[in-house]
Amino acid sequence: MIRDKVQDRRQGRLLVVLTVLFFAPLGLSFYLYYGRDWHPGGRVNAGVLIEPAKPLPALALPTSDGGVTDPQFLRGKWTFLHVQQGRCTDDCQRQLYDTRQVRTALDRDMDRVQRVFIRDEGCCDMQALHAKHPDLIVIRASAADDELLALLPRGAGEQSGRIYLIDPLGNLMMFYAAGANPKGMLEDMKRLLGLSHIG
Repeated sequence: MIRDKVQDRRQGRLLVVLTVLFFAPLGLSFYLYYGRDWHPGGRVNAGVLIEPAKPLPALALPTSDGGVTDPQFLRGKWTFLHVQQGRCTDDCQRQLYDTRQVRTALDRDMDRVQRVFIRDEGCCDMQALHAKHPDLIVIRASAADDELLALLPRGAGEQSGRIYLIDPLGNLMMFYAAGANPKGMLEDMKRLLGLSHIG
């Protein structure tokens, strides 16, 4: 009888200890996250998140070959958007090359990603551009894209040199600063494509 009471007490203590061990880390994490507004330091993504994501308008934009895009062309796929103001310098050429290589490295998922380049009149030799980047959708800068450009976050007054990422729902959700590491872009895209069931 006494032995049963001692055993019951031991089991009771063990149950309390196990309960504390289970709930203490959970309670501590809630307290730090919500009570102290503490967030773990390591970022998962290489790009800069745009919070909240910005829905982009449906726009028919003039292409460099004299055509016009479908108004929904920024929907249905993940999109790398590059805006070039002025001549396409070595940095611009490198960024176009980097996004091409990232898309190619996605292998069977590469068709889920498109590349869009908005350029002004003084930008490029179009024949050379199309020869190097046959998959690139080239938009001729005009008043038609003002609404889109106005939504792009600016850094030091410039959009040129950044690569923007648009999700398949047409939301501007991330950007990469000039000189961003293409390996980080590739890792971001692999992660996003793995998690996404659309586009």
